[in-house]
Amino acid sequence: MTSPLEITPYPYRDSPLASFAALRHRPGAVLLDSGRPAAPGGRYDILACDPLSELEIDAAGRCRGDTTLPSDMSPFAAQQALLARLPSAVPDSELPFLGGLIGYWSYDLGRHLEPIAGRAPPATGLPASRVGLYDWALIQDHQRQEAWLVASPERRAQVLGWLTDAGDEDGDDFRLQGEFTAEMSRDDYLARFDAVQRYIRAGDCYQINLAQRFSAPFEGDLWAAYRRLRRATPTPFSGFLSWGDQALLSLSPERFLKCADGQVEAWPIKGTRPRGATPDEDHRLAEALTASVKDRAENVMIVDLLRNDLGRVCRPGTVRVPQLCGLESYANVHHLVSVVTGELADRRSPLELLAAAFPGGSITGAPKVRAMQIIDELEPSARSAYCGSLGYVDVRGHMDTSIAIRTAVADRGRLHLWGGGGLVADSQGEAEYAETLDKIRHLMAALSGPDESASRI
Repeated sequence: MTSPLEITPYPYRDSPLASFAALRHRPGAVLLDSGRPAAPGGRYDILACDPLSELEIDAAGRCRGDTTLPSDMSPFAAQQALLARLPSAVPDSELPFLGGLIGYWSYDLGRHLEPIAGRAPPATGLPASRVGLYDWALIQDHQRQEAWLVASPERRAQVLGWLTDAGDEDGDDFRLQGEFTAEMSRDDYLARFDAVQRYIRAGDCYQINLAQRFSAPFEGDLWAAYRRLRRATPTPFSGFLSWGDQALLSLSPERFLKCADGQVEAWPIKGTRPRGATPDEDHRLAEALTASVKDRAENVMIVDLLRNDLGRVCRPGTVRVPQLCGLESYANVHHLVSVVTGELADRRSPLELLAAAFPGGSITGAPKVRAMQIIDELEPSARSAYCGSLGYVDVRGHMDTSIAIRTAVADRGRLHLWGGGGLVADSQGEAEYAETLDKIRHLMAALSGPDESASRI
């Protein structure tokens, strides 16, 4: 019988990096990173390793890894069954995670939820989803400047031993072995942009999120690469997951879905401008974004889409929009961010909520299914984990997930980055092409070397 969880204080640090360095070589090590102390808005770091079990969903939607689950079980049902193995009786606590699932759900998982042909070939060998079942976590609360170890007494002694084995916080050397190359040329992108415009004029869709992929060979320690990215662009929904020769290095500014005590929140981002070189230029760019009719229209379209998605699993009449097109500023960009809320209906679970809204409308377009079909037709390869989600689902029904933008995917010696943006009827091709580069140029520079990344902090 599993011993009950205990919540015990742990020395607080203003960053999770040193603690995770001691854990990162252990099986199933995961870091959900608030980006503190540099990132605004983030509150909690969640660190864990050595899961009780791991479950992968392969490209065909089959379960693998945990042999006790039928391979043909639907992905979210299998994850719910895995979560149910943990005791539901846990201490009363305001902490966000008291054991449960941590991992990622790729954009490509959406092909098993909606009628998408799946014509685009895979970009990476990553599974469609990978989650671990964790019975412990180290949690840092940066608002209260406190840290807590959530674990059974047996696990606590084991974890404290791991944490006292100081790791190399900086990691070993990392270097690219060549420049990032684009999967599409400028002309290729513009041809696809024109195709999107034809679909919009024909009435197939109102908005399409079109992305392009960049890849480079690398060697060395991906933890060092993550630290470079984190210095260059600290964000509140970051994460690092690494296993074998594959990894996710995510520096996302965007929350997808949060659920706690039945209260649901989605934070869609639509509308982007780069930060200015001077305070005056920065202020002008922010004002131009908030005044942009086009960007606000894009944001409102996605808000309406999310209201519909949340309405599928929330109590009727509870879906609200307390913030519409608010300005949020990060290290490299300004964004327009809205907030959509609701109350989860009785007998509905957070994983059902995730399935109902997956993938996030801010990275598909509207209407969602037709937008995904057009993306599948026009983008040269599948998106893998890019535009999917990272996060956790805990035993009490708490969940917090990001949209995996500004995310690098490592697979078999190559590192992949994507940049994309929403296209509407009055979009301009050259400007949209430039925006895809603006969103990830600083990530490429950071990965190219510490000097480049430091210049952008």
